[in-house]
Amino acid sequence: MFETMAIEIEQLLARLTGVNDKMAEYTNSAGVPSLNAALMHTLQRHRDILQDYTHEFHKTKANFMAIRERENLMGSVRKDIESYKSGSGVNNRRTELFLKEHDHLRNSDRLIEETISIAMATKENMTSQRGLLKSIQSKMNTLANRFPAVNSLIQRINLRKRRDSLILGGVIGVCTILLLLYAFH
Repeated sequence: MFETMAIEIEQLLARLTGVNDKMAEYTNSAGVPSLNAALMHTLQRHRDILQDYTHEFHKTKANFMAIRERENLMGSVRKDIESYKSGSGVNNRRTELFLKEHDHLRNSDRLIEETISIAMATKENMTSQRGLLKSIQSKMNTLANRFPAVNSLIQRINLRKRRDSLILGGVIGVCTILLLLYAFH
């Protein structure tokens, strides 16, 4: 269908070329001297239009032929793919499963590496915090050794802290026992 339409358009372009040639002969004849400039302008305009039509037709025809060739090529490639798939369906399925499993393993490996890097960063932070706390403790011990009053103050604070912890633990224990007795009676 495309070829018949292309032939028909080429015939129409040839007829239009013929009409333009007849117009050129008419403007060159000796009987039209007064309208010669206007006719020359009209003739030039018609030639430009013919040239545009011809150029557009050849461009469209080339594009269509390129698309047709690409479709033919893609069709043959599709046929080859379909024949390959139908010929090795079981092997292709196994290959697909192996590829999926391989992707899962790679993703798992990546997640494990990320987890290990997070754990290493946490370990480094904890180590630096431990060093910082040790330096604070050593500074506190040196201060306590320099100033015995501060040392006795720290010991009193620790004694009160232990006493408060024992009192609080006793109160919680007594309340728990009372709640259990109330719940079972």
